[in-house]
Amino acid sequence: MIVLDHIDQKILRILRLDGRRPNSALAAEVGLSPSSCLRRLKSLEDRGVILGYTALIADQQAAQVVAFVRITLERQTEDAMRQFEAAIRKHPEIEECYLMTGDADYILRTSAEGTAAYEQIHHQILSRLPGVARIHSSIAIRDVLRRVAPLPRKGASGAGGE
Repeated sequence: MIVLDHIDQKILRILRLDGRRPNSALAAEVGLSPSSCLRRLKSLEDRGVILGYTALIADQQAAQVVAFVRITLERQTEDAMRQFEAAIRKHPEIEECYLMTGDADYILRTSAEGTAAYEQIHHQILSRLPGVARIHSSIAIRDVLRRVAPLPRKGASGAGGE
């Protein structure tokens, strides 16, 4: 279990809003010296609380088509799920993947330069994933709201990553 004190939580809240904040500014905002703040950041990274840093890019600039893909597996056994999850990690075209409850086993997010490019992702990647029984794609019309991931709850272990 990863324990986060109030300073760690404050650091994470600030970084969620601006991951490029200089360490000196971050340190001043949380009331630490720059060296102490840097040690905390390194500790958060080492413990797997901070998994990485990224840029949010407007979909219109990066790609014209964003697809949300519901995947239903033939079997929901531990082995089938492990094989499927290992396979999707090999494809950078799959930007997000969530194990779900409900009528689909997984929901994926992918984007492409257009419908023809998405068709290639569908035929050459999605349809060849192990154990897939059904694929249901929904194409996003436009980006209405996008937020960064929520902060870990007090006493929660880190998010699942690779």
